Amino acid sequence: MLQTLNDNPDYTPAIAARTAPVYERVKSVISEAAWPYFAPDVDEVLRLKRERNAVILAHNYMTPDIYHCVSDIGGDSLALAQRAMDVEADVIVLCGVHFMAETAKLLNPEKTVIIPDPAAGCSLAESISGADIRKMRRLYPGVPVVTYVNTSAEVKAESDVCCTSANAKLVVESLGVDRVMLLPDEYLARNVAAVTDVEIITFPGRCEVHETFTADQVVALRRAHPDVTVLAHPECAPEVLQEVDYAGSTSGMADYVRDHQPPEVALITECSMSDNLISTNPRTRFIRSCSLCPHMQRITMENIAEALREMKFEVTINASIASKARRAVENMLKVGRG
Repeated sequence: MLQTLNDNPDYTPAIAARTAPVYERVKSVISEAAWPYFAPDVDEVLRLKRERNAVILAHNYMTPDIYHCVSDIGGDSLALAQRAMDVEADVIVLCGVHFMAETAKLLNPEKTVIIPDPAAGCSLAESISGADIRKMRRLYPGVPVVTYVNTSAEVKAESDVCCTSANAKLVVESLGVDRVMLLPDEYLARNVAAVTDVEIITFPGRCEVHETFTADQVVALRRAHPDVTVLAHPECAPEVLQEVDYAGSTSGMADYVRDHQPPEVALITECSMSDNLISTNPRTRFIRSCSLCPHMQRITMENIAEALREMKFEVTINASIASKARRAVENMLKVGRG
């Protein structure tokens, strides 16, 4: 006979009792019938966190079981970078992609930072290298380099300051110059160029998730849902942003939904974002118009537990690279969110 989720032998009465309060956070996106599949792993991760004196940082693109059930700190890249500095635990588990784990290590060099799957990369981060930055400096001597945090520590080390999608405009304008290189995301750079008087030099890097969205898709979405409020990430093409109601970072989109409570909303970004917001915004109907990030999806409850259990996949950074990269990140944090 086919085993059902409720027949899971690992879902004991003790686990059911311990995880009942946790389930309340995700019951709008995980059915009661499915919870016995998630609960044993959630219970184990919570236990391992206590044993290892660990804290879990989760990006907004993590699945709801991770984001709402076991993470201690959630948010966009900037929020995770800022709050990582205040972590008092011995171990940081970064649930996101590799460059985020490197950033956490840069800001917490004395702590153990682990990533549940070291293969969780980023198409954008892989689009540029330290050698590319050095070449750009030769092409544009004297022009400051702002690099998106979606880059490796090696790239950050070649930069003057980092930025996120939330504070890119503010960082660019904080330099007080007429011309800036904003690398590597071409669309983010073009979108910033549209709202600043600073001349922006771009690089042909793109996010494989956000570059797939088109303006025609947004137009068709509005045709099918005339009352929908459309929010998009600034890694989307400028023509997409021209068709939406709001463009901002993942935290910016979350704040918009919380503050405005639109009856219907569509998020032009990674799919898990909607799932996480459903849990905290039950009055809003989310129209699915998203794309999955294969790299973010590599992080699972199972490999979080395995990484904590075996204390493996520690993130390390060459000391000479780390000191330069840390300076670029700290320069960004001095500017703030924007």
